[in-house]
Amino acid sequence: MLTYSFRLPPGPNTVAYAMAAEQLGYERVWCPEVPAFGHDIWITLARIAEQTSRIGIGAAVLIPSYRHPMAQASAIATIEALAPGRLWAGFGTGFTGRYAMGLPALSLASMRQHIVQVRSLLRGEVVEIDGGMAQILASADWLPDRPINVPLLMASQGPKGRELAREVADGLIALGAPAAGFDRCLVSLNGTVLDEGEEVTSNRARAALAPLVALAYHFRYSSDPESVKALPNGEAWLASVENVPEPIRHLSVHRGHNLDISNDHDHLVDMSMARQLTFTGTRDELRARLDKLEEAGATGVIFGSSGSDVEREMHAYAEVAGL
Repeated sequence: MLTYSFRLPPGPNTVAYAMAAEQLGYERVWCPEVPAFGHDIWITLARIAEQTSRIGIGAAVLIPSYRHPMAQASAIATIEALAPGRLWAGFGTGFTGRYAMGLPALSLASMRQHIVQVRSLLRGEVVEIDGGMAQILASADWLPDRPINVPLLMASQGPKGRELAREVADGLIALGAPAAGFDRCLVSLNGTVLDEGEEVTSNRARAALAPLVALAYHFRYSSDPESVKALPNGEAWLASVENVPEPIRHLSVHRGHNLDISNDHDHLVDMSMARQLTFTGTRDELRARLDKLEEAGATGVIFGSSGSDVEREMHAYAEVAGL
């Protein structure tokens, strides 16, 4: 049976949303590591841990280049101390976080090294990091006893990344189709629940969906700017971006990423692909799509939304999930 979680970017209302998610019956709330866009992930998760009692807590995705493995392990251990048994941590190569700084995604070799080092530290082992030998040295009662067995997952949609997840992680966060054979295979879904008779062009739906549809433009621009022209109205969107001085174009593109369309370009996004690119539909349509995901190997889903009406989306997806 599928489990249901909700993703909440770290920000000024995240703790209140997490408390509401707990009341609605979600299994877990997940926060991404996006320091250029909002609050610090570990401070936010600590606040959630202290203000909730049941709901699971997820960090995903963590981007290895942001933190030394020892700092990462210490943060994980701290949340485990505050909320024993409630934390899962997921790692990714950094589409949002690194492209927004003008950097490419991390290599899978870097991912492997970071996950292995963090896991070894949490086990209490001595680990070589940057040429030195390191170990968690916390005195009694300062951190949980080692080993600290927080599940470590990896986000991927490509075959090589998924093979690495099988090798070094405790599960997969699927950015696309699920994969069979994982004890934990969580599918990340973004969209909105349409009311009966509502179209994606309604003012409410457009406000919720435009930042999500824009992700397709952001991703193509970051990997191959000319490929944006293949998207509906892509030429106009790209021309708008190219009006910005080249060294800071990436900053302009990613401003408001996944949250709003405040970057002066995303108002040009064509909404005709909204249903294909997002998890959007009526309650009955989305329920049918969830059943198909479970048949394909998903063990859980992480719902996500954008815009300002997060509580509306949490309630609507809870209805779809039958919580």
